[in-house]
Amino acid sequence: MKRLVNTWRTALKVPFDPAFKAGMRAGERELQKSPLRTEIINFLLAQVPGDTHYLEIGVANPDRNFNHIQATYKYSVDPGFEYLANPVDFQLTSDVFFQQYAAGQILEEVAGFDVIFIDGGHLAAQVDRDITNALQHLKEGGLLVMHDCNPPTAWHARESYADRLTAARGQWNGTTWKAFLKWRTMKHVSCCCVDTDWGIGVISQSHQLGPALQEDANPFYEYHLLEAQRKEHLNLVSFEELKKLLRA
Repeated sequence: MKRLVNTWRTALKVPFDPAFKAGMRAGERELQKSPLRTEIINFLLAQVPGDTHYLEIGVANPDRNFNHIQATYKYSVDPGFEYLANPVDFQLTSDVFFQQYAAGQILEEVAGFDVIFIDGGHLAAQVDRDITNALQHLKEGGLLVMHDCNPPTAWHARESYADRLTAARGQWNGTTWKAFLKWRTMKHVSCCCVDTDWGIGVISQSHQLGPALQEDANPFYEYHLLEAQRKEHLNLVSFEELKKLLRA
């Protein structure tokens, strides 16, 4: 009984803990940042002359982003785990979609995409597969865009969305940042992360967005190292800086 009372007293103190309150403030600050992913994606598409082809991996509620994207042709992929209505073009996992697309079983008339947006499974292994697959199907000069690359606290970067008794509450970026960090070390692509909307990662095979990160910068993907060297690890830039990089 005494142990139960002590646990209860400790739990009452948690919301007033300085670290807990700082984590909550970090999430609140992120919600105030702009622009949102939609504006960035629409800007990128507007730079493409002629018809544009856009692919979104992980849609959930399409009113959050997909329905507001301005592209000549746009396609949506989601298995419907989070949003049961799931009004998408392809009710598939991203792995199955890319497998079928590569085999010419779907969208055989579409020879690649100008922008692919990844916002599906938020664990590093799945995100890494999505990046690998997406890069194979970008048009020349095309861009890969990712959500949730810059978690403001370790609570936001937790592995399980269900673990909500933290300062992050229902906010969740998962371990997407680890997959993005892996690709930051690749020499055949160039990456940056726009410091807004939980971190909008951009990966290019043709534009120079910044030098690659050294492979030994964070070999075990430890969050405390990301936090200490966030700008260098993610190549954090503003939206205006991204525009300058693309013009260059």
